[in-house]
Amino acid sequence: MINLAIAFLVRLLLVALFLPFSALDKVIEFDGAVAQARESLPSRKLAILAIAIGLCIEIVMSLAILTGVADRMAAFILAGYCGVTALLWKPFWKPGDFRARGPSVARGLFWDFWKNLALAGGFLLITFGTGADSVDRFFEHPWASSQPYALPAAR
Repeated sequence: MINLAIAFLVRLLLVALFLPFSALDKVIEFDGAVAQARESLPSRKLAILAIAIGLCIEIVMSLAILTGVADRMAAFILAGYCGVTALLWKPFWKPGDFRARGPSVARGLFWDFWKNLALAGGFLLITFGTGADSVDRFFEHPWASSQPYALPAAR
C-alpha cells in the first residue's frame, strides 16, 4: 500500500503546479492570464485561445498523469507545454539587465526559464522512463500507460 501512495504522491508533486494551482489561477484571474498572454501574442482573441488551450492541457494532461491513463503521451505534451511557455513567457534574454548589479528582471526570468525546462525533464522521465532500455516503449506505443500503480505479482 505504501508503494501505491508513494507512486501517487510523486506524480502529484510533479503536476501540482498545474492542477490545481495554475489551472485555478487561470480561472479565477482569467483577465490577468489573458493580459500576460498578450505580452507575447498579437491579439486578444489569440491570447484567449492560448489560455483556453493551456487550461485544457493543464487539467486533462495532469489528470492523465495522476490516473496513469495514456500518461506517457500526457507527460510528453506537458513537457512540450513547459518548453513553449519557457520560450514565450520567460525570455530572460530580452530585458537586457542580466549582468546588472542588484535586482534584475532578466535573472529572475532566467531561473524561471530553467525551472520550466527542469519540469519538462521530469515529465520526460514519465514519457521515456529512466533508462536507455525503456525509451523505445514510448515510440512503439505512445498512447500506452506506464502502469504506474501496478505491483509485481506475489511470489
